[in-house]
Amino acid sequence: MTRKDHIAARFDAAQDYEQAARVQRIAAAELARRIAACHAPDAPLRILETGCGTGFLTRELRRLFPHAHITATDIAPRMLERLARRMPHDSRLVLHPMDAEAPDLTGPFDLICSSLAMQWFGQRARTLRLLASRLAPGGRMAFATLGADSFRQWRAAYARAGLACPMPAYPTLDTLQGEWPTCGAGLWQEAEIVDVPASPLDFVRELRTIGATHTDHPPATGGQLRRVLTAARTEGPLAISYHVAYGVFRRSLWPGLFVTGTDTDVGKTVSAAALVRALGAAYWKPLQSGTDDAPSDSATLRHLLGQGDGPIYPPAATFGASLSPEDAARHVHARIDPASITMPPHDAARGPLVVEGAGGVFVPIARDYLMIDLMVRLALPVVLVARSQLGTINHTLLSLAALRARGLRVAGVILNGPPEPIGRAAIERHGRVRILAQFPPLAPMGPDAVASLAARLPSWDDIVGPQVQ
Repeated sequence: MTRKDHIAARFDAAQDYEQAARVQRIAAAELARRIAACHAPDAPLRILETGCGTGFLTRELRRLFPHAHITATDIAPRMLERLARRMPHDSRLVLHPMDAEAPDLTGPFDLICSSLAMQWFGQRARTLRLLASRLAPGGRMAFATLGADSFRQWRAAYARAGLACPMPAYPTLDTLQGEWPTCGAGLWQEAEIVDVPASPLDFVRELRTIGATHTDHPPATGGQLRRVLTAARTEGPLAISYHVAYGVFRRSLWPGLFVTGTDTDVGKTVSAAALVRALGAAYWKPLQSGTDDAPSDSATLRHLLGQGDGPIYPPAATFGASLSPEDAARHVHARIDPASITMPPHDAARGPLVVEGAGGVFVPIARDYLMIDLMVRLALPVVLVARSQLGTINHTLLSLAALRARGLRVAGVILNGPPEPIGRAAIERHGRVRILAQFPPLAPMGPDAVASLAARLPSWDDIVGPQVQ
């Protein structure tokens, strides 16, 4: 039997799974809460669940999204049979035997989710890419999986008994974060669930009951297990920590880059023009302010590219005052509705789209809505533009930290100004980021200068990495 056959057989045999799977029930409810929060107010219509088991998450999904078509899959056919008995007469529920690491459904799906099944994946990053390719543009994936430091008390009991614990090593949040596909943005967060079994022996029995005892390491012999059970009782009642990682990912609506800056007037528009030229991309500035004092960035970009007609989409809103979008709108007694900022009718077959933000990461757009919130919604990889001179280290590192704290993928940094190798090295080292290009001052700034800068940039594939097809 293969490793997957062994796993399926153990879960097939888990007759009393529902009664023993206390932590699985809690994790599914919490994942459902996070799914509901990220989908408000729009409900997904096509949902794929992998590793559904007996349906803890499936039932939550049906409660949240009564009109959705749910395809629930599992590697263990008898788990699907148990789910069918718990959700009879659901005409919008399809049960399908499937290994999530070899999906045979093409979708597209608005939501792909899984609760406490991902830890059984042999190739997480590859599987995430395969599943992301089944997402509709703008679709989401949501997962719960075991993270590092799970079962630390049980591992400690093995250590006190002088034995190697057969429990697998689970990934850190940084490892999981680095495995998201490059076609969108995602964030992992962790929460601890503490379970107190009646005794150490009951803990072992419950693992067997739910079919969760398969590991890639030899299990303890009877004598070894007795030593572990004795060691587990030496420090009072046994409490088991499950460090559950919850990850939510959104696929980009279309291939592209979001250009933001550490500040205003750091060279975002010139950098955006160079990216458009280098990548054969289209351009969109969703929000434009300051047109009373200077031409719009869209007009400036058209001049910099030297094109009479180009793939430049009009802003969602334009304001005259040289203020943040929120304050520029207030200046004319208006208010920006973030929901009205919708993507232009871009055909991805024409190439990527370069989106330029206004100001920096935390520029206000509306009440309780900042530029970074729009970036999260669009889920594009981010290019951060910074000045090269003194002070750039602090500004750049703060911006990088803010972007990553929201799960945004940073494709790299463009530095504008005279070369400053010490600051550049500090940003690369402490920011753990790639400098895509160093743009020197050029005058006059026009099509020839932009073409020169574009030649310094890497290719599209080199900037974003392999994209989901």
